[in-house]
Amino acid sequence: MRWIVREGDPKTVDAIVRAAGGDARAIADGRVFVGRRRATRGEEPVRVGDEVRIAAPRAARTTSKGDDVRLLHRTRDWLALEKPAGIPTIPDHGGAEGSLLAHAARLAKMDPSAVHPTSRLDREVGGVVVFALTARARDQAKRARDEGRYERRYVAIAAQAPDPEEGTWTFPIGRAADPRHRAVNGKDATHAETVYRTVARAGAFALLAIAPRTGRTHQIRVHASHAGAALLGDRVYGTGSRLRLPSGQVHEVSQVALFAAWVRLDGVLDVRVGPSPGERKLRDLWTTLGGDAGAWDIAVSCVLGRPSS
Repeated sequence: MRWIVREGDPKTVDAIVRAAGGDARAIADGRVFVGRRRATRGEEPVRVGDEVRIAAPRAARTTSKGDDVRLLHRTRDWLALEKPAGIPTIPDHGGAEGSLLAHAARLAKMDPSAVHPTSRLDREVGGVVVFALTARARDQAKRARDEGRYERRYVAIAAQAPDPEEGTWTFPIGRAADPRHRAVNGKDATHAETVYRTVARAGAFALLAIAPRTGRTHQIRVHASHAGAALLGDRVYGTGSRLRLPSGQVHEVSQVALFAAWVRLDGVLDVRVGPSPGERKLRDLWTTLGGDAGAWDIAVSCVLGRPSS
């Protein structure tokens, strides 16, 4: 729902929501935006010309069966979950309730504002997400990042292998024309580094081991696409959801073929997904393409080079 504020319209966010016929919980759920800014209080003022957007609610996912959220690790300081593809890490236009952050806050019995993800996975990417629950954990995470001791490993399936087959992508990333997306050398581009290695091939397809050294939005997907190794299932930067196999069969790829296999804060935390429905889905895609099943485990555990200086 979209409302452009005109002369004579109500002057506060909650009044605009009521006038637009939005539901009463929309602001509390985080589903109301004034321009690109999320509205957090109903009494926030609006001005003539402001665009107010009210998103529909999204049902929450629960831990039940299949590839839903899985608890991987829990202590006083840390909480690690396996995020299934299809839900956001943090609240988006669909509101707070269906996000992984909301789920983590419920598990920790904490206010969501006190639960801090140490990294964020895109909505259509699954795998490990670690949350810092205390000031001590947030400080440890920051120091680990500053000292190069915060490590993540992703496994990806690309439409073709990059050239060269291993190395470091250092393309700067900024905003694309659509502000929801990113582009190499886009607006306000900043430095980004992604270490990668081609572990195996299946015809033209390639299985990649990936370690991002920075945390730009959509970084791996943008870097891989720019390097000519767009990820399967990526509707924004890659090949889309329909894949034609060498046999001629058309295969539907329902998510981005990218999985966060483990997160390590050296000396503090080491969390790995291991076998799970979410991981198995992409393993099975790789073997459906004709890939060697054992290559996935190599991609998870192999040593990747450090970024070039």
